Amino acid sequence: MPAIASGLRLVALTAALLLPVAASAQLFQEPQPRPGAPRPRAAAPAAPGALSAPRPAAPSPSSRAACHGGASFDKVLADIKQRAASEGVSQATLAAAAPYLTYDQGIVNRDRGQRVFGQIFTQFAGRMAAPYRMQQGQQRIRTYSDAFARAEKEYGVPPAVIAAFWGLESDFGANMGSLHTLPSLVSLAYDCRRSEMFQSETVAALKIIERGDLSPDEMIGSWAGELGQTQFLPTHYFNYAVDYDGDGHRNLLRSEPDVIGSTANYIATGLKWRRGEPWLQEVRVPPNLPWDETDLSVKHPRSKWAAWGVTYPDGKPLPNDDMPASVLLPMGRTGPAFLAYANFAAYTEWNNSLIYATTAGYLAARIAGAPPMRKPAQPVAQLQFTEIKELQNLLVRAGFNVGKVDGVLGQQSRVAVKAMQQKYGLPADSWPTAELLAKMRGPGAQAQPAGALIPQAR
Repeated sequence: MPAIASGLRLVALTAALLLPVAASAQLFQEPQPRPGAPRPRAAAPAAPGALSAPRPAAPSPSSRAACHGGASFDKVLADIKQRAASEGVSQATLAAAAPYLTYDQGIVNRDRGQRVFGQIFTQFAGRMAAPYRMQQGQQRIRTYSDAFARAEKEYGVPPAVIAAFWGLESDFGANMGSLHTLPSLVSLAYDCRRSEMFQSETVAALKIIERGDLSPDEMIGSWAGELGQTQFLPTHYFNYAVDYDGDGHRNLLRSEPDVIGSTANYIATGLKWRRGEPWLQEVRVPPNLPWDETDLSVKHPRSKWAAWGVTYPDGKPLPNDDMPASVLLPMGRTGPAFLAYANFAAYTEWNNSLIYATTAGYLAARIAGAPPMRKPAQPVAQLQFTEIKELQNLLVRAGFNVGKVDGVLGQQSRVAVKAMQQKYGLPADSWPTAELLAKMRGPGAQAQPAGALIPQAR
């Protein structure tokens, strides 16, 4: 998945570590050509106590940013409607959606004020891939065995892979969000931070209504416009949702078969899942492994990893074959280790946060029957939030692009860390250490406390 969208999912899920269930998240992909669609269904009358249509709210003057040439919200909204009409959305659909096409400054403020919280992999996975979520995933596979079997036959995606995303994204439908989708989309379409993206998402949402899958009042989800039990943004919903229960609609909010089939379709078609191949397996690495070979960008046959002493966690040898894989060390050489196969790319496309992707792959493996990951032999030292920010600033000063300097160890920061480890002759496992920070500070730098011990995974 493009980096522009994955930050929202990481925000939601890392914040959810404070809650008993996962918060909602999102996907994004450019819309594709739309097939012919039936007329929209009429919206049902609101039940007593149901959410009512949002009231119009005028944009604040600060919203009139340069990306729209100073144009008002109404002018931008008119352009979006014109685009939607040119792509097949009827005037009846636009009229039905009109009460919800309102600006909400609160959504924009929330988007601008979001903060990503850094989490270490064993902490994140310990909470998000907890035994209860594994057990619930296995139960869903038994309950909806027909839909899972059909999805695996048609798309080649194993049930455990679908169930893991389902559990992480909404706790199997328990947490899909409670806000009207259209106001969120048009508000973010007017704001200049990601205006083009959310204009496309708004048009896609109108196409979903036009196709008859959902009515405007049924479009309720998370604050950034994600919909359904696996939290699709409207472009994904429109492009990949399938009708698996045979009712003529694609309902990812209330139809579990539709959720299963649609998620499989997205993983297989959108993320290019390779039928019959593994995705992530825990391994044990030797202390003398060539650490600069451990990176998602480096692939070797399993036979070569075996020759270097990599084994399964119980010590059994890896297959002596030519299947390519990377060794992934999400917490460096003293933390958990995994073989990441070609299908792991689907996880990093779904969300390019390495912590999220590894957790999702690990949860899928657990649902499929893998044992819990081994505890590190000793606690793993982790730099403090402020120290990682300091290290990122030093890396930027050394000429590296680490993305946003935010105290979060993203993939760009890991690449830069590895390069500096190689420069200083340190084990190049992409994990920032107090020793690397001290060397980058230089001999004249004032000594600072560096690092904290992270407890073993439970």
